[in-house]
Amino acid sequence: MEHILVIFIITIAIATILNVFLKKLDIPTVIGYILSGLAISTMFHFAQDSKEMLSHLAEFGIVFLMFTIGLEFSMTHLKSMKKEVFVYGGLEVILSGLLFTALSSWILELEMKTAIIVGFALSLSSTAIVLKILNENKEIRSNYGRIALGILLFQDLAVIPILLMISFFGSQTDSLGVLLFETFVSALVVFFIIFVGGKYFIERFFDWITSTDSEEIFLGAVILGVVSASVLAEYFGFSYSLGAFLAGMALSETKYRYRIEADLVPFRDILLGVFFVTIGMQINLESFITYGDIILMLLVGVLLLKGLLIFVMLQFFIPKRTALKSALALFQVGEFALAVFALAYSQSLIDEKLNQIMIITIVVSMIITPFVLRNISKLANIFFKEPVDLEEHALIGERYRNHIVICGYGPVGKILAKKFREQQLLYVILEHNVKVVDKAIEEGEKAIFLANAAQKMVLEHFNVDESIAIIVTIENAIQMQLICENIVTFNRQVNSIVKVVNTQEKEMIESLGINHVLNGKELIADRLLQEALECRLEQ
Repeated sequence: MEHILVIFIITIAIATILNVFLKKLDIPTVIGYILSGLAISTMFHFAQDSKEMLSHLAEFGIVFLMFTIGLEFSMTHLKSMKKEVFVYGGLEVILSGLLFTALSSWILELEMKTAIIVGFALSLSSTAIVLKILNENKEIRSNYGRIALGILLFQDLAVIPILLMISFFGSQTDSLGVLLFETFVSALVVFFIIFVGGKYFIERFFDWITSTDSEEIFLGAVILGVVSASVLAEYFGFSYSLGAFLAGMALSETKYRYRIEADLVPFRDILLGVFFVTIGMQINLESFITYGDIILMLLVGVLLLKGLLIFVMLQFFIPKRTALKSALALFQVGEFALAVFALAYSQSLIDEKLNQIMIITIVVSMIITPFVLRNISKLANIFFKEPVDLEEHALIGERYRNHIVICGYGPVGKILAKKFREQQLLYVILEHNVKVVDKAIEEGEKAIFLANAAQKMVLEHFNVDESIAIIVTIENAIQMQLICENIVTFNRQVNSIVKVVNTQEKEMIESLGINHVLNGKELIADRLLQEALECRLEQ
C-alpha cells in the first residue's frame, strides 16, 4: 500500500512539474500526462492487475467527458446531426476498415480474421483527445468540429459490433445470429431505462435533491446518475462511455443541464488526466526500440492513408477546407482501438509482437494529435486559403454574441431584465437558485438559465468575452467575489459592472480589476442629495 502511495505521489509530482514547463511552451497538458505515464512505467514495475485496475479507474475520465458532451446534444440536436453521424461516420468506419483490412492482409500477411480486427480498429479515432482539444479551443461547434464530433459518435457506436465480432471469432459455440439478437434486445433495454427514466423520473429526482439546498448532495446525485448509467450500459455489453453519453442526452433538455455540466468539470478533467497517464504507461520502450522501424512506417502509413481517405470522402459533401480540417482532426487512431486489441490479444487472435507494435503506434499517433489540432488552421491554409467573406465560425445555436449577461435574478436583476426586454436588447440571466428559475420561467422569462456564474466554464459557455457587458447583481459577497475573479480572466475589454452594498466590498472588487463598481448606498445618498438640492422633496 505504501509503495502504491509513493508511486501515486511521484506521478502527480512529475505530471504537475512537467505540465508547468509544457504549458509555457503552449504544449497541451495531454502530452505531459502521457509522458508522466511513460516515466512512471519505466521507473517502476507494475503488476498487470494493478495496470488493469488503474485503467478501469481512468476509463471514467472518458465517461465524464462523454456525459458532458451528451449534455450538449439533445435528441432534437442529434436528429439535426444525422448526416454527420450516420452518413459521414458510417462511411469513414466502413471505408477505413475495409482499406486497412485489405492492406493488413496483403502487406502484413495476416490471416483474414486478424486482418479484419486490425483494419476496423485502425478506423477508430481518439474521442478523448479530439473532443478535449476542441473544447479547449472552443471549436466544438465550428463546422469541422461538428463533423468530427458526428464521426466520433458513430465510431463509439461502431466499437460495439467490432467487439462482438472479436467475441464471435474467438467463440466456438455462439452463433452470430444469437449474438446480434442479444445485442438488439440489450440496446432496447438500455435505451428504454435511460431515456424513459430520464424523461419521467430524473428531473423530478433532481427537484427533490435541490430541495435540500446542498451543493454536496446535488453533486453526489449527479455522480450517482452518471456512474449508474455507465454501469448499466456495461452490464448489457456496451461501453461505459456510451451509457454516459445517453444519460447526458437524457438530461440535456432539463433545467439542470448547465449546473450539472459546470459541477462535473473538475472530476472529468482529473480522471481524464489519469486516463492519459495510463495511455503513457502502455508504451514499452524495449518494444519501441526493437520494432522502431516497423512502428515508424506503420505510423506514417496509417496517418497519411486515413487522413487522405477522410478528406477524399468528405470533400464530395462539404467545402474542401472544412473536409481537410476534419481529416486532420481524425487521422489518428484512438483509445478504443486499444480496448479492441486488448480483447483480441486475450482471445489469442493477435500475437504479442503485433499487439505491442499496434499499441505503441496508436499511442504515438495520439501524442501527435494535440500539436496538429492546435495548428489546424495554419495547416489548412497551406492547401486551402480561408476566404475572408466565408470564414468558418461557430454555429449560432446557443452561442451568444453582443449580448448582456446578468448574474443573479434578485430584485435588481428583474428590473434590468425588464428594461432590456423593453429596449429589445439580447440578454441572458444566470441564476443558481432552482426555485427562482422555476418561478421566472412560470412568469414567462425565457432567457434565464439554471447555472452557477461563479464557475468559469459557465461564463465561457455563455461567451462572456464577446458580450456587450456582464452585470453582477448577486448579494452574496463570496459568490460575487468568485464571479469577479472569473470575469477578470477573460478579455480585459469586457465591460463588467458590479453592484456592491458597502465601501469594503467596493474596495475588494475594485482591487480585482473590475471596470465599474457601483456602491448601492452611495448611489442612493447621491440621488437623495440631488433631489434635495433641486427642491423636489416634499415639504
